[in-house]
Amino acid sequence: MSNAKTNPLSVFLNGLGDENPVFVLLLGMCPTLAVTGDLASSLTMGLSATFVLFCSNVVVSLIRNLLKPHIRILMFTLTISTFVTIVDLILKAYLPEMSAKLGPYIPLIIVNCLIICRAEACASKQKLGIAVLDALGMGLGFTLTLSALGIVREVLSYGTVLGFAIAPEGSLSIFGFALPVGAFITLGFMLGIVNIINRRNAKE
Repeated sequence: MSNAKTNPLSVFLNGLGDENPVFVLLLGMCPTLAVTGDLASSLTMGLSATFVLFCSNVVVSLIRNLLKPHIRILMFTLTISTFVTIVDLILKAYLPEMSAKLGPYIPLIIVNCLIICRAEACASKQKLGIAVLDALGMGLGFTLTLSALGIVREVLSYGTVLGFAIAPEGSLSIFGFALPVGAFITLGFMLGIVNIINRRNAKE
């Protein structure tokens, strides 16, 4: 992260726009494709990843001056795994059905390249305030992206949002969007739309 990018507002907004983790950086593709079949799952995964990202950025930033080059990745992984374990246990205790639905994808947050990337690119080099804003911006961008995919797929597959019917009775549902192929198709269309918008903005 360059000095030009350390303006607090810019750091926060990067995750929503210029450095959106999914639409621009293409990070965290595993949960993006695997758990966005409905909005509830998407929100749970997004908020879980945001919590881990926030906590790991805080810890890494606080110990940044103690990190040694040859063990920094190990320290990142140990830090991240601690907070992933906390999230996993909370979900199992209070949202057992959602925990079972997400299956192994909550533990796999440990190797989510978005979180490790932010630890390396930002938290290990910046003061606590910047690291916190980076985590919040990236986490919000990640959550909103997963939620957008979840809404589109849930509406097209089941005609519902968060289980509430919004499509007219008897309307056509495309169940294929609930399957893995639906994730690829939806993400592909969204990436195309984002690229078109970015190109038009660049020309202006």
